[in-house]
Amino acid sequence: QVQLVESGGGLVQAGGSLRLSCVASGRTFSRYGIGWFRQPPGKEREFVGAIHRSGQTTYYADSVKGRFTISRDNAKNTAYLQMNSLEPEDTAVYYCAARETSAVFATKYDYWGQGTQVTVSS
Repeated sequence: QVQLVESGGGLVQAGGSLRLSCVASGRTFSRYGIGWFRQPPGKEREFVGAIHRSGQTTYYADSVKGRFTISRDNAKNTAYLQMNSLEPEDTAVYYCAARETSAVFATKYDYWGQGTQVTVSS
């Protein structure tokens, strides 16, 4: 069992930056690939990006590529989502998720955080 807790959301103006954190507890963090997802208001949840359990490889959705960066610190059991050049369209609840996998990203994640709200004003 892995517990995930996101933090760092908030209200920011367009063009600004935020860094989200995802703190894990319960199992060896370095065994888990981490995915980041978001759910805009009134829309379905969508994939944002993912990071390999080693931290050496990342993968991003086209909509955030070049603006968002995923990283992790396995010693701190924490993954990060650095979001730059934010746009109103990035407004959503952001979730991190985990799966014990050797792949960069998974088609299904087993553990999810509760989400953190990000609101980007124009």
